[in-house]
Amino acid sequence: MKIVVAVCRIIANQLAPITLLGAIAAYLHPPLFMVFRESFLWFFAATMFAMGIVLDFDEMRETLQKPGRIGLGVLTQFTVMPLLGFTAALLVPLSPEIKLGFIIVACAPGAMASNVMVYLAGGAVAFSVAMTTLATFLSPVLTPLLVEWLGGVFLEIPFWPMMKTIVLTVVLPLGLGMLLRKQLGRYLRLAREISPAVAAIAIVIICSYAVAANQARIAEVGIWVIVAVVTINALGYLMGWQLGRIYGFDANHRLTLAIEIGMQNA
Repeated sequence: MKIVVAVCRIIANQLAPITLLGAIAAYLHPPLFMVFRESFLWFFAATMFAMGIVLDFDEMRETLQKPGRIGLGVLTQFTVMPLLGFTAALLVPLSPEIKLGFIIVACAPGAMASNVMVYLAGGAVAFSVAMTTLATFLSPVLTPLLVEWLGGVFLEIPFWPMMKTIVLTVVLPLGLGMLLRKQLGRYLRLAREISPAVAAIAIVIICSYAVAANQARIAEVGIWVIVAVVTINALGYLMGWQLGRIYGFDANHRLTLAIEIGMQNA
């Protein structure tokens, strides 16, 4: 069992390079990950289920007692990144389609990968999960509005099917993970060691499938797109940290806000 725990720690702690390797493999040989076409959404559910197991009840209770902080974090997500995406679309010499793509991506909510990275970085996991959940619920309304405002294009999102997907891949798995945590007893420590690795593997599969499914489009991307992506994310981290300082957040919550914004749509 010690070997299993050690392997799980390596997988979780090396999430970034493993994700990069998975993306390279998916780009070079797309069929390797196209087998997940029909099931990749369930890997989102696996990530949230794993986060439910590592989530501390007391931390979540304390977080929910400060809804203003959660709301402020989500408001920051839906302002900083959309404005950065809009600025990139204005300044970087890209085609109109890619400019619009930058705006759409920047206006969409954060991804589950940020929850795992916050956990590994020792941040405020409950705050991260709360932000992700609230932002995901708000996205079917806010994302089309922001895209129309900044990009001049109405993005139609089927509201109720999206809500169903959110419940099945975010809310329900998270709740089940938290319920299972209460029943694990002496096995909780082992589950907390394994769960981050499960989430990491799910994230690698999600990212690799995305690369495999879009390999032809990625091959057409120029250097300016790469520069813009790196710059936007770097500025997202920086602005998240600085705004957290302005908001009066403690170091853990500043770190979490920085990761949530910098990794938005990662």
